[in-house]
Amino acid sequence: MSSALQNKTVAILATDGFEQVELTEPKKAVEQAGATTRLLSIKAGEIQGMNHDKPGDKLKVDGLVSDANVDDFDALILPGGVANPDRLRMDESAVAFVRDFYRSGKPIGVICHGPWVMIEADVVRGRRMTAWPSVRTDLRNAGAEVVDEEVVTDKGIVSSRKPEDLPAFCKKIVEEFAEGRHAPRT
Repeated sequence: MSSALQNKTVAILATDGFEQVELTEPKKAVEQAGATTRLLSIKAGEIQGMNHDKPGDKLKVDGLVSDANVDDFDALILPGGVANPDRLRMDESAVAFVRDFYRSGKPIGVICHGPWVMIEADVVRGRRMTAWPSVRTDLRNAGAEVVDEEVVTDKGIVSSRKPEDLPAFCKKIVEEFAEGRHAPRT
């Protein structure tokens, strides 16, 4: 176990329909590097994971995003799945949390369809990012510079395209999360 993220707390924001490995693998990576994680959601209790189009595990939620304070966290992970970010972007407290996190300059890891929440928060303009192919047009239309690479980092925002990118994504989020806050983004 590494200590790169010792004494850091990482928020993971998800709801029903998250792509299971896009939550569990980054969670495991940051915890192995010494971080504490907290699973935030728009609903209490448990949320349903997905293995592509089949139900996966249910995970216990640690707290509601509506009660969460950006100041209590050092980094944020936004997993994908189609339904998860689509539901999150319809919830104002989730969108506000992502917007405030972005403005804080703290690092964010986002994968697959996860950028939909960042697009809704209007925080991708001018950022260099990647995502699942069907999300790339949305990113472009929201003002991001879109590339097709396994992992992309821009001012503390780490983005990846799909589950196959997880090894590179997990390695890069640990590195960026260890660096900590970046200059406030505008």
